[in-house]
Amino acid sequence: MKKVYQFTLLILLFLMIFNNNVFAQKSNIPGKTEWFDPNKPATTYCNPINIGYNYTTQNHNGIPESRRSSADPVIITYKNEYYLFATNQAGFFWSKDMSDWKFVYGSFQRKPGDDDQCAPAAWVVNDTLFYVGSTWKRDHPIWKTADPKSGQWLRHMDKAMLPTWDPAIFQDDDKKVYMYYGSSGKLPLVGVEVDYNTWLPKGNQDDYEKLYKATEVEDIQRPYGQIKEVAILDPSNHGWERFGPNNDMEPAPWGNFIEGAWMTKHNGKYYMQYGAPATEFKGYANGVHVGDNPLGPFTYQKHNPMSYKPGGFVIGAGHGNTFADNYGNYWNTGTCKISIKDRFERRIDMFPAGFDKDDVMYSITAYGDFPIVLPTNQRNQEKGASSGWMLLSYKKPVTVSSAEECMEVETHRVDNGGKKVYEKFCYGAENLTDENIQTYWSAKTDAPGEWLQLDLGRPMEIKALQINYADHKATQYNKAMDIYYQYKIFMSDDAQNWTLVIDKSQNAKDVPHDYVELTKSIKARYIKMVNIHNASGLFAVSDFRVFGNGLATKPKAVSNFKVTRNAKDSRNAMISWKKQPDAVGYTIYYGISPDKLYNNIMVYDEAIYDFRGLDKGTKYYFTIEAFNENGIGVHNKLIEVK
Repeated sequence: MKKVYQFTLLILLFLMIFNNNVFAQKSNIPGKTEWFDPNKPATTYCNPINIGYNYTTQNHNGIPESRRSSADPVIITYKNEYYLFATNQAGFFWSKDMSDWKFVYGSFQRKPGDDDQCAPAAWVVNDTLFYVGSTWKRDHPIWKTADPKSGQWLRHMDKAMLPTWDPAIFQDDDKKVYMYYGSSGKLPLVGVEVDYNTWLPKGNQDDYEKLYKATEVEDIQRPYGQIKEVAILDPSNHGWERFGPNNDMEPAPWGNFIEGAWMTKHNGKYYMQYGAPATEFKGYANGVHVGDNPLGPFTYQKHNPMSYKPGGFVIGAGHGNTFADNYGNYWNTGTCKISIKDRFERRIDMFPAGFDKDDVMYSITAYGDFPIVLPTNQRNQEKGASSGWMLLSYKKPVTVSSAEECMEVETHRVDNGGKKVYEKFCYGAENLTDENIQTYWSAKTDAPGEWLQLDLGRPMEIKALQINYADHKATQYNKAMDIYYQYKIFMSDDAQNWTLVIDKSQNAKDVPHDYVELTKSIKARYIKMVNIHNASGLFAVSDFRVFGNGLATKPKAVSNFKVTRNAKDSRNAMISWKKQPDAVGYTIYYGISPDKLYNNIMVYDEAIYDFRGLDKGTKYYFTIEAFNENGIGVHNKLIEVK
């Protein structure tokens, strides 16, 4: 009996030691705090997508200033994981959950200054992943791999004779393969069935002799043989397809651009997606034409643009793709603009999408730069996938350790008609909370200890933060494997006694739009970020965004809401309302029927909006809601606009 007792004590002692060791290991995870665990998967994400955007010195105004950029994304599923390909990234990204993206180096750049892979296409056939970039030449390879994480690719074709600018590849249920391509201010997107083994267009090759010999882009992109026109813009009838910062440049100096083809098949119909009218504008959007065959003919969908985000922190949603996640939910990717250091300074966004009961294709961008719930099952996405966490930081006062002086900068912004001008840029603390991705604060150095401190005005429930770094005076070019950010975030009720809430002092990832979801919420008034390591250039942040609940009253319904369609040009309408004293901003919804209010416009501060994105001959329905830190107010009564 005594031996049994001693043995039992030994077992209990072992279990106590084991449990204590496990607890110690958990509590000693680098960076873990009571409110943040770096190893716990997020349940939400926030646009722009937080990937290590590549650095480039290519600048269309001739100024050799380093900046990050990417655009033209394609996300596909391969073996139940997600792969993201985009312009000039020296590789690509993969993720298990659409939140934590890992980079795989895989560059095809041959000479300095050349594109690596611009606006690439990626697709899967059986167990093989294929990949091709944009070029007007007819001697480029098509790559393939069965192990993309290795970064090693083989050549499926050494020289493909078809041009592939902004390409999209689609394999139908009957295994036939189609390619769509084109980017032009004058010509349509085109498509053709291709031979999978030779990558030649179907039909008599003599019919393509002019194409194979053509040297001018306008000749290369024209239909030949069995190459068919699949989509072309009609800006005289479709207001959103017009060129310009607010669809307001007529005639367009370089034409109204159509690009970014993508094909999606749903319920036996073919949805030909395209981007327009130009990547550097807030109205850059994805439209869709619908047909019964993969090469058409296609008809313009009445609900268009299909994905549209002209307001908010993230602006622009054009030139991306549509994919289904592992649960069968659709998502639409796109390109959003910064366009300060260069008009092609851009980022990538992603929004819930789908097809309604009438097979209308849509994408929900409302509150699309607030936290969005990641999928865990199949769900109806017609109302989006918002977390309900509100922006707490808008125009809240910020103090900082130091600030760069204002300076005159030569710029080449299309907003100014494409002329070189000098603009005055300032880098004060107020830029940290203005919800403008084109402005930023910069410290005078990149030294550890530089800091920023935000005052929410009262204690609020904080659930997540997004730190959007700016590339001020960056010197990095292209990829490097020692690019990362490190910092700590403290919170307080009195700005005297501080609690460490987020510890990223050991972070080794490149996180230029670092979105941090807390494992449990915390109530605080003051938030302080302290720099430890900056990737390149000075410690600079575009916006320091805080999400959660303000724990007070939601705004009331908006009054005096009016939509006045222009009698001379029905593509335009003036929208106005009465300012709400308790509102931070407003979301205007519109659509082609009361149950299809899929598009929206987010507006801060103002009580008027000059909307130039309507289609002639289409009746619309409008409503508006106000929002603040505490939630979203009720919709107004629908307005019918003929």
